[in-house]
Amino acid sequence: MRIVDAHSHLGWDCVFDENFTAEALINKHTACSVSTSIVQPGTCFDYETAVLQHNGIDELSKKFPGQFFGMANPSPHLPEKVYFDEIERCMKDLGFVGIKLHPAAHAAPPGGKDSKKAFLAAREFGVPLMIHTGSGIPFANPANIIPLAEMFPDVKIIMAHSGMMISSGEVSIVMSHCPNTYADVSWIGGFLVERLASEFGAHRLLFASDHAENASTEIEKLKASRMSEVDKEWVLGKSAEELYHV
Repeated sequence: MRIVDAHSHLGWDCVFDENFTAEALINKHTACSVSTSIVQPGTCFDYETAVLQHNGIDELSKKFPGQFFGMANPSPHLPEKVYFDEIERCMKDLGFVGIKLHPAAHAAPPGGKDSKKAFLAAREFGVPLMIHTGSGIPFANPANIIPLAEMFPDVKIIMAHSGMMISSGEVSIVMSHCPNTYADVSWIGGFLVERLASEFGAHRLLFASDHAENASTEIEKLKASRMSEVDKEWVLGKSAEELYHV
């Protein structure tokens, strides 16, 4: 069973004071039999730091081909040309496979003017857009995504953390209204994963660790669930394979 971690980090996060290291990511792959991780920066606000963190992810992916792929996450509040130029560099030059929007950490509600840059960029480059949900309400409420998912039906949108329990009840509403939405099931109870798989299909759910040290817990949660073995394969790896072509 191939395991693909759809949500991991590398670099210093200046909002949560967290240092995500390459060593932790590599150890996660070894200890938890993770084949591939999609890696995004820690939160930063300035252009220079975003470039450095994106470059660090690129270096890791080149050192371990096929094991690590990048997800761009510059602040949506950067000037429009700066934001789009950096996304283009990440996609075309560095081979990144996705874009991240963090409504809480970047103080950017999904429907805001600056946040729409992320949706436009995801559509332009044909890559999925991951949006943080859960902590940081009301900006991070999953239901905020509905009008944007309807406005951009050709963009595949992943709800990171599926509302993080605090607002997980909205995830089913979003997924039922918007067929272009998916759920990263980190930080929620196994019973909710089972319910989402039953309602919407395991192909719309993705395993994610967020923190490398959390990978073993998230994997065991899924393996211990009452989902079928076929559904577990989808959540643990096949869904991310299809979405990100990794």
